[in-house]
Amino acid sequence: MFREFIQKLEKSKEAAVITKPVSRKLEASGILKTLEPRTVVFDSILDSEYRVVGNVFASRSAVASFFGWKQGEIVQKMLRAVEKPTEPEVEKTAPFREVVETGASLDALPILTHCEFDGGPYVSAGVVVAVDSEYGRNLSFHRLMQFDKNKFAVRILPRHLHEFLRRNNGELDVAVCIGAPLNFLLAGATSVGFGIDEMTIANSLQKIKTSRCYSLDIEVPSETEFVLEGRITKETHPEGKFVDLTETYDIVREQPVLEIKRITHRKNAIYHALLPGGLEHKLLMGLPREPTIFNEVSKVCKCTDVCLTPGGASWLHGIVQIDKKKEGDGRLAIEAAFKGHSSMKHVVIVDRDIDITNASEIEWAIATRFQAKTGAVIKPDEKGSSLDPSADPETRATSKVGIDATKPLQAKGKDFTKAKFPKVDAKKYLE
Repeated sequence: MFREFIQKLEKSKEAAVITKPVSRKLEASGILKTLEPRTVVFDSILDSEYRVVGNVFASRSAVASFFGWKQGEIVQKMLRAVEKPTEPEVEKTAPFREVVETGASLDALPILTHCEFDGGPYVSAGVVVAVDSEYGRNLSFHRLMQFDKNKFAVRILPRHLHEFLRRNNGELDVAVCIGAPLNFLLAGATSVGFGIDEMTIANSLQKIKTSRCYSLDIEVPSETEFVLEGRITKETHPEGKFVDLTETYDIVREQPVLEIKRITHRKNAIYHALLPGGLEHKLLMGLPREPTIFNEVSKVCKCTDVCLTPGGASWLHGIVQIDKKKEGDGRLAIEAAFKGHSSMKHVVIVDRDIDITNASEIEWAIATRFQAKTGAVIKPDEKGSSLDPSADPETRATSKVGIDATKPLQAKGKDFTKAKFPKVDAKKYLE
């Protein structure tokens, strides 16, 4: 799982191992940013006994490698996991309970301060696990700003956890998982309806075992490196600034306080540091939205692949590949794609011969196959994403654009097919 994957990357030399002591304040994040997408392992973080790892899942190849998939299988595999969730196996003992620290200070954890104007040290790879008497278990990512030895200000949007708190008079016991397997992380970033347990999605992506927390009646992945047990209270505290997906600073808000009462962890635990606005952050947040886009587009035409691009923060820009059967398919795909991911701002529809992970090929398709007067769909006043700095900060009003960069089924004049050159082994000619 997570630990074994890190060991595999170290053994293969794919991970950069930093042995020199590094400060958790700005220095570690600077190294992560400089070396991304390469995984970085910090053997020595000043004032902490724990190793730190970042950029673990900063590329699609890393995601595919973790599961043993091909890159082209990712969207379909995730779609099937959402459609056919399965119950995980529950076990009585778990590695995350190897060490139990009651009343432990958060200062002992290597929580990073990432950028100059951050409101404080942030846990950014923490998945919060909560349970409601009616809706059951929920997994969700929440950034946690440490402001005291045992307290975080936790950013909570009006979604599942917010509703759980409302139903429980504003207070709720939760577990925060840090250093968890990728299937659990992707499930935690998936948007599903109330009452759907994301852990069952994680289990369908790859089998996962869960176990009860040390003092809370909440089950979490058994092989999680750190589990922080605590309670969200009615107390509030200023939260921010923080760098979000768009690599810009979010504003400061009053947010609920999470009081940590106990920390449990594995022996020689590894702390997962997620670089805010980095490639790993973008991929983990954006990848679970691709199956929802795929699903909606498939209702109106034959969708073959989807990619939310890193240049669009893996959130605001999407590329949809279709097998075009009739001339209206491109425009239908645009409308369906926006329905599948309402935060998306710009979407480009391309044919199957275009590699949707290759920015040059996408640009080529726009340059050679797109005419604005017939292929552009402009939505001048739509509700967009709170992450978009250019959207109205109060209403989230934005303008959206869809681009049909598919070739016509019957060309008039020049051919739209890209020429293919013979494939040769150049080494034979250079020896």
